[in-house]
Amino acid sequence: MEQAQKYERLRALHGGERAFVIPNAWDAGSARLLTSLGFAALATTSAGYAFSVGKRDSTAGLSRQEILQNAAQIVAATGLPVSGDLEDGFGTAPEACAKTIAMASQIGLVGGTIEDATGDPDAPIYEVSHAVDRIQAAVEAARGRDFLLTARAENFICGRPDLADTIRRLQAFEEAGADVLYAPGLPDLEAIRTVCQSVGKPVNVVMGLVSFTCSVTDLSEAGVSRISVGGSFARAAIGAMMRAAREVQEQGTFTYSQQAIPDSVVRQIMSQTHDPQRED
Repeated sequence: MEQAQKYERLRALHGGERAFVIPNAWDAGSARLLTSLGFAALATTSAGYAFSVGKRDSTAGLSRQEILQNAAQIVAATGLPVSGDLEDGFGTAPEACAKTIAMASQIGLVGGTIEDATGDPDAPIYEVSHAVDRIQAAVEAARGRDFLLTARAENFICGRPDLADTIRRLQAFEEAGADVLYAPGLPDLEAIRTVCQSVGKPVNVVMGLVSFTCSVTDLSEAGVSRISVGGSFARAAIGAMMRAAREVQEQGTFTYSQQAIPDSVVRQIMSQTHDPQRED
């Protein structure tokens, strides 16, 4: 599938009557596994990638080059549309966000997110006018490219659980031209419903980030268009490995292998290749 076709498919998924799930792959292997399960599109996860290389998920710990190289490997491993976790755009200035969008499109990503978190614990969120300038620059960089821009308001995962300010930011990002809006960490279904009713663009909600959970049906009825899982699939995989290792270390048994995916299945999935010209 050509990049333009992937972009159109990703955009069309946001217009369905029911929310679609866009799971987050952290490497080429997880991308192949998720593709084999029949998902319609994939996203990357900076957290999952960071865990896989022994780092913390932070703009200080992960460079633009690392994130884009990882994303390029995921794009190459699947024929599905892929949206990238582009963190804060890898720079304070709007120009840094614009450069990141251009580079992301060049490696085959057909979408990506830019967040308003600063990485500074003393001032964790950009002042709103600067945050909007950064999204506006990203919008301009995406114009003319096959790229769906998602703007993230990070209040709830940066110690500022202010729903009114989160909505104001999302509305400002919408006015600036963002295609999709996203506020990770919303505390409950009512807050999600309020956000969806307050904006006119598709809304992404992440599940697996906080203890609050609900179903795809619940989220669809609340007005959500897209559901991601962030780094939670990666953490689930790490959790399974930790439980297996503890069993061996503490009990000297190997019953974990009964739940492991068969080697023959993994080999089959990993040996599959996708045809870039294929349209289905």
